[in-house]
Amino acid sequence: MPRAQDLAKEEAAAGPFADLAEAALIEAAKGDAAGYGSAEAFGELYRRHVDRIYTYIYYRTGNAHDAEDLTARTFHQALTHLPGYADQGVPFVAWLYRIAHNLVANHHRSHNRWKFASLEDVELPGRPADNPERAAESNERKQALWSAIRRQPEERQRLLIMKYADRLSNEEIGEAMGRTESAIKSLYFRTLKALKADLEARGW
Repeated sequence: MPRAQDLAKEEAAAGPFADLAEAALIEAAKGDAAGYGSAEAFGELYRRHVDRIYTYIYYRTGNAHDAEDLTARTFHQALTHLPGYADQGVPFVAWLYRIAHNLVANHHRSHNRWKFASLEDVELPGRPADNPERAAESNERKQALWSAIRRQPEERQRLLIMKYADRLSNEEIGEAMGRTESAIKSLYFRTLKALKADLEARGW
């Protein structure tokens, strides 16, 4: 099964809905969901948001297969419930994040596990270190960091994934989590402090 990003790239970048504002696009997509549209409008919503949703789910599940499946289910649910969607003054992607979050939570409950992507699967910028010892030390530090992240409460893990994997702003994270921007800033500060204390307690 192709990765969700690959599926998105197969969508035509240009089309009758490509330049449409999101609010108008959602209204057009509601026609798709009700069965009297061309399905192109929802396809454009998918193209715009699938990468973020896939990345979020991937870091919450730890493997591509589950991420692909849950991403597909997220957009299927979104399409199913789109006729009842009402603009609450937050971006459409925040609604998608909530759907994804609920599906991931149910996935973990049903499988009784909680996994993160291994650092070997994460593409990091920069060239490989010339010194093997430095490379090994760097990898150990990254492993220690991910272990510390996994020990944080779920809400803090979500925040870190959206901030560093999805590269969302505090405002966007707040919209996705139903919190104010100032509350996210405060939570982020407490999370970093907790991570630092956790790592220091383990000799890092």
